[in-house]
Amino acid sequence: MIEFEVRGHVAVITINRPEARNAVNGEVAAGLEAAIDRLEDDDDLWIGVLTGAGSVFCAGADLKAVSEGRGREISTERGGFAGYVLRERTKPIIAACDGPALAGGTEIVLASDLVIASTAARFGVPEVKRSLVAAAGGLFRLQKVLPRNVATELVLTGDPISAERAHEFGMVNHLCEPGTALDTALELAERIAVNAPLAVRESLGVMRATEGLDDHEAMRLSNEAMGRLARTEDFREGPLAFIEKRAPEWKGR
Repeated sequence: MIEFEVRGHVAVITINRPEARNAVNGEVAAGLEAAIDRLEDDDDLWIGVLTGAGSVFCAGADLKAVSEGRGREISTERGGFAGYVLRERTKPIIAACDGPALAGGTEIVLASDLVIASTAARFGVPEVKRSLVAAAGGLFRLQKVLPRNVATELVLTGDPISAERAHEFGMVNHLCEPGTALDTALELAERIAVNAPLAVRESLGVMRATEGLDDHEAMRLSNEAMGRLARTEDFREGPLAFIEKRAPEWKGR
């Protein structure tokens, strides 16, 4: 139910359960966690793109599994819901949404680093309509990417927001035509992949770690990241390639 395709330095991870609107069951959760493990463990893979097969990105938890008492299967110990929303990782992941991402689907998007959405996509946390709460990150992550009042409206009404409005508020990085979300995400991934992969990971890690910190502590973590990079081969390659007026040849070490 999880497909893994390698395109250069990019891993395309696809939730392939379109007959169930890509809802997360135990197999999807275990497969997605394994896919993230593979991405993290392969030094030749620098970026991930996460998408869904068919016309829906992800409809959230498989409520049939939940109603049958198999709700624990849709989470993993390391990754939380879908094996993903709490998963510690170093490499950036782009969510490519060519259709609705609702409930846990939105929470998967919120756990990603960048978001591409076609105009066929929409986002929402309709849990209150079923006497549930968005317990996989929606209640605290939505208000980080949307104005607080807009996020509150989504949470309390359970109504979705369009991809266009999400893009207007900055939740979505790039808006595209239906059927082109994956290609647009791959274009963004290639723009990232021309850069030094270790520098990308260190930069992303500092951004995550410094949220809410004061400037002095954030500066300390930034300097520590620079210190780690200074001990790598790529740190020497970057300035050398500039001086020699050629494209750098990154090794990722």
